[in-house]
Amino acid sequence: MPTPEPRTTSTRARGGGGVAAPVDAHDLANRLRPVLLQLNRHLRRETHALGLTSGQVTVLSIIRITPGIGVNELAAREGMSAPSMSGHVDRLETGGFVERLRAETGDRRRVGLTITRAGVRALDDVKRRRTAWLSRRLETLDPAELERIDAAIEALARLIEAQS
Repeated sequence: MPTPEPRTTSTRARGGGGVAAPVDAHDLANRLRPVLLQLNRHLRRETHALGLTSGQVTVLSIIRITPGIGVNELAAREGMSAPSMSGHVDRLETGGFVERLRAETGDRRRVGLTITRAGVRALDDVKRRRTAWLSRRLETLDPAELERIDAAIEALARLIEAQS
């Protein structure tokens, strides 16, 4: 018989009364997951308006922070095959967002990828659109809700760091 997943609890204050009630991590995950998925879906739509897929934006972002990265390393980082990644890079190159550059020294067979000015502009536009979309929604919340979201950002970031 399979062993059930461990259920972790912590405490949180309910209402404003200062009474701490246990929070079940599994239940919290079930409530948080669909909210994050919906947020992600809406933010991805902002990239489509610019003619890019969210996958292309991810690839452009990686190339921007690691200029000279090769297709094989890029594929490994994203957990996909090199031929599949090569297809993504081909489309980005055709769109004028990336360039393939041969190494001038060392192994001349190695081709590195760099982002073009158009690619940088596209990433900046995506960031600006996503931030504007999210900002408009956040502006509809009351100050106490904004403070709670602000306080949660650090903990959510730690969730991501724990996976790295």
